Amino acid sequence: MKLTIKKDLLLNALNKVSKAISTKNLIPVLAGIKFELKKKKLILTASDNDITIQTMIDATNDDDFKIESEGSIIIQGKYISDIVRKLPDKYINIEVVDELKILIYTENSEFNLNGISESEYPNIGLEESKKKVHINSSVFKDIVNQTAFASSNEESKPVLTGINFNIVGDVLECNSTDSYRLARKIVKLSGASEENYNIVIPSHNIIEFSRIIDDEDDDIELHIFNNKILFKTGNLKFESRLINGTYPNTSNLLPDESYLVVSTNLNAFYDVIDRVSILTSDKEKNIVTLETKGDMLVLKSSSVEIGRVEEKMPIAKNNSEDIKISFSAKYMMEALKSFSTETVDIHFVGEIKPILIKSSEDETLTQLVLPIRTY
Repeated sequence: MKLTIKKDLLLNALNKVSKAISTKNLIPVLAGIKFELKKKKLILTASDNDITIQTMIDATNDDDFKIESEGSIIIQGKYISDIVRKLPDKYINIEVVDELKILIYTENSEFNLNGISESEYPNIGLEESKKKVHINSSVFKDIVNQTAFASSNEESKPVLTGINFNIVGDVLECNSTDSYRLARKIVKLSGASEENYNIVIPSHNIIEFSRIIDDEDDDIELHIFNNKILFKTGNLKFESRLINGTYPNTSNLLPDESYLVVSTNLNAFYDVIDRVSILTSDKEKNIVTLETKGDMLVLKSSSVEIGRVEEKMPIAKNNSEDIKISFSAKYMMEALKSFSTETVDIHFVGEIKPILIKSSEDETLTQLVLPIRTY
């Protein structure tokens, strides 16, 4: 195997696949990246058994990439990434000598690495389904940004550590909850799915995938199987395991009617909560109390050790009712951050009932935060 490749091209590909390398993996070969050099392309693959990432570099442009001889080798991921990142040259040469010795060199630098035979690497198929689902990449990124934060970190409830994708026809409903809050995003797909799906994808994995998608890749294909999902976009393939188990019916959490709806400027509301939460002593719960008094909203928090704070801001209400309710500032701020609209509508059902956050400017997104009893 011998090639000359533009540094930036190789580094971009390495940065993507290296997200699937685990330093804690018990299988040493999985700390490596599989290089497969074929007639017109270089394929890089990395896996940690939880996710597998594969990307391909086309050798169609001789200025970017020249192949002298084909072959395959496993190169230790950490070292190849560091070497390529730190070499100052525009082009890098990679050559396999004596079957398992890898030579990485430029005009003034030379590195010798020990490789691993490709025969030791697990057989990774990355198979595609005939019944694929298409989704726009920017819509997909919005889904992840607006829902993933609400999933649980508690491994005692594995199903809640993922995002629920429920596909029926041309409608995709995504839910994420940790039992204290809920994020829901509903989008219309460009075409109807041949089958209905109800799956749970680990949040950590789906966040990782959304980070490595190129902005120029418009279309993402979803290939869904019983225990895994394959995302395909451009020259990138990303496979993740699915979480076993039945996702709770989150529709039961969403109240049908509102006792009071408060409309306010999103950024102003966020900033007030941010300031009021400064004096909360418990950074995890950081409880803030909200009270409506006519057309004013009063937010306050207090701590015996630190002190107390109170802020007011003008609001619009749908009726003359008032409410007093407490909630986690952290959860409310994360819910508000998921909106990119100018205003939000806060729906109150009662002092111990869930708080709904919506916006008439974006009806695809719903956030729910449970109140906290302070008495």
